[in-house]
Amino acid sequence: MFEKIFQLRAHDTTVRTEIVAGLTTFLTMSYIIFVNPAILSSTGMDRNAVFVATCLAAAIGTLIMALVANWPIGMAPGMGLNAFFAFTVVKGMGYTWEQALGAVFISGAIFVVLTLTGVRAWLIKGIPNSLRSAIAAGIGLFLAIIALSSADIIVANPATKVTLGDLSAPGPIFAILGFFIIAVLDAMRVRGAILIGVLSITLLSMLLGHNQFHGVFAAPPSLSPTLFKLDIAGALNTGFFHVILVFVLVEIFDATGTLMGIAKRAGLVTPDRPGRLGRALFSDSIAILFGSFLGTSSTTAYIESASGVQAGGRTGLTALVVGVLFLAALFVSPLASSVPAYATAPALLYVAGLMMRELVEINWSDVTEATPAALTALIMPFTYSIANGLAFGFISYAVLKAFTGRIREVHAATWLVSALFIIRFAAFPG
Repeated sequence: MFEKIFQLRAHDTTVRTEIVAGLTTFLTMSYIIFVNPAILSSTGMDRNAVFVATCLAAAIGTLIMALVANWPIGMAPGMGLNAFFAFTVVKGMGYTWEQALGAVFISGAIFVVLTLTGVRAWLIKGIPNSLRSAIAAGIGLFLAIIALSSADIIVANPATKVTLGDLSAPGPIFAILGFFIIAVLDAMRVRGAILIGVLSITLLSMLLGHNQFHGVFAAPPSLSPTLFKLDIAGALNTGFFHVILVFVLVEIFDATGTLMGIAKRAGLVTPDRPGRLGRALFSDSIAILFGSFLGTSSTTAYIESASGVQAGGRTGLTALVVGVLFLAALFVSPLASSVPAYATAPALLYVAGLMMRELVEINWSDVTEATPAALTALIMPFTYSIANGLAFGFISYAVLKAFTGRIREVHAATWLVSALFIIRFAAFPG
C-alpha cells in the first residue's frame, strides 16, 4: 500500500527509513504545540482550544502535503506569523482575535489564487534576495524581544524604553537555563533539543514549587471556543488592508523558501525538473484556510523538516508519520496547559537566533542593498510590527535604487508592494 501511494522504490527509500524520518521531524517541530497556545492565548483566545487547533491544523496541513504532494515536509502554525497575529494585530492595533482569524482566512484565499495563477512565482522572482533575508532576520528579532519580555529578562523603563529585568527572579533564571539547555543539546545534535528544553524547565519548575502540575494525558479539550469563530466581515474593514498584505507577503516568502530549500536538499527538484512543486505550493496554501477555520494563525511549511530529510525522508510517508503524531499529541493537553511562559520563551529566543542567520546572505558592501535590509530587520522589533519593517524595507529599496541610477534593478513586484505600503501609510498614518 505504501509503495503504491508514495512510490518508495522510485525515491530509493524504505518504510522504516520514512518512519524514522517522520519521528525525527516531529521531535524537532513539536515545540509548536506548547509555544503557539502560549502566544495566541495572550489575545484572550481559549488556550486549550488553541492547543487543539494547533495540533489539528498541523496534522491536516501535513497530511495534505503527504497525500497531495508526496513530499516529506511538516506543516504547522508559523512562528512569526503567530506573533504578528497576537502582538501586532490584536494587542497592538486593537482588533479582535476573531477579526484576525478572518484576515488569516482572506490571506489564505488570496494565497491560493496567487498560487493557482502563477502570480506567487512572479512575486518570489521579483523580490530582492537582500530583502528576503532581512525579513527572516527581522522576524527573528521580533520573536527575540517577545521572548525576552515574556520571561521578564527585559522590562519597560520610562527613561530608556527597555532595561534589564531582575535576573535573580525565578522566571528569568528558568528562561536562561532553558535557553542553554536547548543550545547545548542542539550543538550536540540531539534530536528534539527545543522540545526537551521546554519540557525540562516545565518539570524543574514543578519540582521546585514554582509551577502547578496538571497531568499528562487526557481526552482532547473542546475546540468550540475557536472553531469557525473567524470574523471575515470584520476583517474586510479597510483598516485590515495592510494586515492582510503582510500575512500574504510573509506566507509567500516563508513557505516558498522553506519548500524550495528542503526539496532541493532531498533531491526532489532541480532547475530542469520542478517535480511536484506545484502540488506542494497548493498544499501549503490550502492548509492556511483550514487553520483559520479551526482557530489558529497561518499554517506554513517548517524548516525543521530538514532534520527528517537528513534522516533519509524522501516521500510523503515521512509527512504522514508527522501528521499522525500531531493527532496523537491531542491527548497531552494537560501537559500543554502546565507549560509556563518562561519555559516557552527560551524556545522563541533560540528560534529567533536561528532566523538571524539570514543576515550573512545580505550584500553589506552595496548600500542600496544593505540599507533597506537593515531597516527591514531593525524596524520590526523597534516598532513591534512586522508590517512596518516590510514597509520601510520595500519603500527604501525602491527609492535608493531609483535615485542612484539603478532603477532597472527594481522588479515590478517590488514597485507594486512599495506602492501598496505607501497607500497604506497615506490612508492610515498611525
